[in-house]
Amino acid sequence: MTGRNRIPYWVKLLYLAWLVVFLPSYWIYHGPQNLLWLCDAANIILLFALWRESALLMSSQACGVVLVQLVWTLDLLFRLLFGFHLVGGTEYMFDSSLALWLRFMSLFHVFVPLLLLWGLSRLGYDRRGWKLETLVAWLLLPLTFLFADPALNINWLWQPFGLPQTLLPPALFLLLMMLLYPLVLFYPSHRVLQAVFRPR
Repeated sequence: MTGRNRIPYWVKLLYLAWLVVFLPSYWIYHGPQNLLWLCDAANIILLFALWRESALLMSSQACGVVLVQLVWTLDLLFRLLFGFHLVGGTEYMFDSSLALWLRFMSLFHVFVPLLLLWGLSRLGYDRRGWKLETLVAWLLLPLTFLFADPALNINWLWQPFGLPQTLLPPALFLLLMMLLYPLVLFYPSHRVLQAVFRPR
């Protein structure tokens, strides 16, 4: 498919309407620092990817969050079906102290990877995406380290997989994570996406 409007306007408008609800809700109830999560930041970048029909932006976020959000979805399903968490990370979805509607908003982890993959099928895959996502992470991770409450464990900078990190000084662990995210997550995702989707 060539030309403009490879992404239908109704998809763009529906996603914009959802984001208009999502952003202020998360800002008010979780605080602005929660938007430093790579998955939350991806929601904002995805808006621009849809409206600009940008294969580069779409590809960058697919490299960054599709695998993580699929694992999040599996963890949620395992807890619902079998009563235990596969890897952890969705425990808050069962925290009755949080409003049910607010927990439901976290279900973006389920539909965003599907939307990203669908977008790549329409726009094609840009092999520069993983490099752009590396730059995004190299911006967000230091901001997380400097401004986020360690108790929130945003981007798993303090408790990877829920396990306290005590082997390295926090600043050194930050540098390690800045290397690991691209090497363990972004680049392997890039290789898979590059094999599956046509070039942009």
